[in-house]
Amino acid sequence: MAILLVLLTLFFVVGLYFRYNPLQHSRQFMIRRFVNWFPMGMSYAFLYMARYNLNVTKNALGTMMNKESFGIIFGAGTITYGLSFLLNGPLVDKIGGKRGIIIATLGSSIANITMGVVTYLLLNQRWPFDLTLTFALLYSINMFFQSYGAVSIIKVKAYWFHVRERGIFGAIFGTLISFGVYFAFDWGQAIAEAAKSQVQNPTPFQIYFRQIFALEGKPTDATWLVFFIPATILLVWTLLDAWLIKDTPSQANFEDFDTHDASSGEMDKEYTMTETLKLVFKNPVLMMIAVVEFTTGVIRNGVMQWYFIFAKEVKQPGAEFFLHHWGLLLCISGIMGGFAIGYASDHIFHSRRSPPVAISGAIILVLSLILCGVLYTSPVVVGTCAVLICLLSIAIHSLMSGTAAADFGGRKLTATASGITDGFVYLGTGLQSVSLGYLTGYSWLFWPAFLVPFAVLSIYIAIKMWGHLPEATKKYLVTVEKVTVEKVTVQEISIENAKS
Repeated sequence: MAILLVLLTLFFVVGLYFRYNPLQHSRQFMIRRFVNWFPMGMSYAFLYMARYNLNVTKNALGTMMNKESFGIIFGAGTITYGLSFLLNGPLVDKIGGKRGIIIATLGSSIANITMGVVTYLLLNQRWPFDLTLTFALLYSINMFFQSYGAVSIIKVKAYWFHVRERGIFGAIFGTLISFGVYFAFDWGQAIAEAAKSQVQNPTPFQIYFRQIFALEGKPTDATWLVFFIPATILLVWTLLDAWLIKDTPSQANFEDFDTHDASSGEMDKEYTMTETLKLVFKNPVLMMIAVVEFTTGVIRNGVMQWYFIFAKEVKQPGAEFFLHHWGLLLCISGIMGGFAIGYASDHIFHSRRSPPVAISGAIILVLSLILCGVLYTSPVVVGTCAVLICLLSIAIHSLMSGTAAADFGGRKLTATASGITDGFVYLGTGLQSVSLGYLTGYSWLFWPAFLVPFAVLSIYIAIKMWGHLPEATKKYLVTVEKVTVEKVTVQEISIENAKS
């Protein structure tokens, strides 16, 4: 049933993509663009499966990986992910998104295979080294390659989508993230359950699964399959990406067009890696986006990661549905939030990205305060608040890193700009992972309380950048769509301003 619902959602997203065509592209272009972004998107979704399988493994290993160890391992990986963008953002701007996504899928596949081998040796008592240190190192390698994924998608998107289409593409990007979360938690958990040494009353899937991998009669759980299976899937998508993806429309025999982002009129300029980084870090708008993304990293993963563990540790009578279908709930809610915020950005706020972010942040703040008050008394309310916070935070992330960073970075600097802002997401993720790994050891009340100040900071920054638009976007809105662009009290700054 869950798979059918996800498939129906996927068909809906694809159908919406073909119906939403404000620039009146030809049918042939729309089809070729779909062939371009769909394999990249599914590659990114399975990269998520190969990223959050660590959460499933933590629960499967039980006391072998406690909360403190998990926090350190996940924190090491996410901090590595965040810092990696200083290298791979400018690199992908040079080599293109196609090569970048191939590096991501191939590298992550190899890293997951290695973690699977270590897990096999560990469960068979043949791994003499420290578990925390080993997994922290291997997971950091995995996350280094994972960090090529998002910037590569957005780099390719910047050439194929106009600014007036990017709000909806941000929703599509959020949909792909949501599918990845579903694959990681629900598919990953299903693999872990089917791979146990003893399965009582196995389902048809578990019977078939155990026959394929010859698990009957094995003395230990085959938890290593949680790593091997996504690694294999990624190898398949690597081949499809190499075959189907083109970096620009002209490489697919279509005419390139002006997307009216911050690179308009500057496409002939070339920058060194140092110049690229300076242009991004000296741009106040991009830095404000980065701060919002830092808070999103704390909030999104602070709930997505820890509710799954909280509900396992603190029984939730009457709310077991949330734990058993956590991945599906995050998938559906993330898609809903992504399309709502993307539509609002494109149609209500005329391609401004921060107004719906500020509104979403205010709702997150309220939900976090509710969590603080009912954490031990109302399991259904806790589960509902957790899902809604994930809905809003996934939507914010898809709009900020997936769209706003590309708008203000422009096609020339898209990978670096989106990479730096996405890096701040995972710096925030690393902070919450290590912090909550220790704080929840004292009391789970620290969990929702930890989110509150970051929600406040997100609202403040989003309001501060409320009216910002790239200059080329403003000119397009005024001259082409006859939209009166609102005056703003904060100085509007583009890449050119930062450069001068």
